[in-house]
Amino acid sequence: MSIDRLVLAFAGSMVLVSLLLAYLHSGYWLWLTAFVGANLLQSAFTGFCPLAKLLKRFGAPTGQAFG
Repeated sequence: MSIDRLVLAFAGSMVLVSLLLAYLHSGYWLWLTAFVGANLLQSAFTGFCPLAKLLKRFGAPTGQAFG
């Protein structure tokens, strides 16, 4: 699986987990959803994604978006 797909899978998982935690525990978990969304938005404009850099360092194969 390429870095691109790993980043999208991780972001989607974090959104779903934070929504579940907000429903079951506290609405403050929605801040995690906001953080993930903001990070996705800034990476769309700048091309910089901290998770992509970390995955590349661990040897994940590069894709089209993050190199």
